[in-house]
Amino acid sequence: MFARKVRVEYKLDGQAHLCPLKWLDNFSMRNFTNATVFDDTLPVADGWLEIGTRVPLDSLRDAMEDWFRRKSYLPANAMLVLTMA
Repeated sequence: MFARKVRVEYKLDGQAHLCPLKWLDNFSMRNFTNATVFDDTLPVADGWLEIGTRVPLDSLRDAMEDWFRRKSYLPANAMLVLTMA
């Protein structure tokens, strides 16, 4: 089910930082996002998610970035970057 590994970072002032596990856990709880397509996400460590094959990477990035901004985790001048491992 969780066939793909994704590195999740945010870039701030030219430096890349791993997204904390707390952020990833918070996003992955369906009762917060209410999007079933993201049910196949499993946070495993700071900066790392395992995801199912049906999870669209671009949509995941957009939804995570939106959620992190709404939770005030991600500063306005930061950018979220997802990379397949």
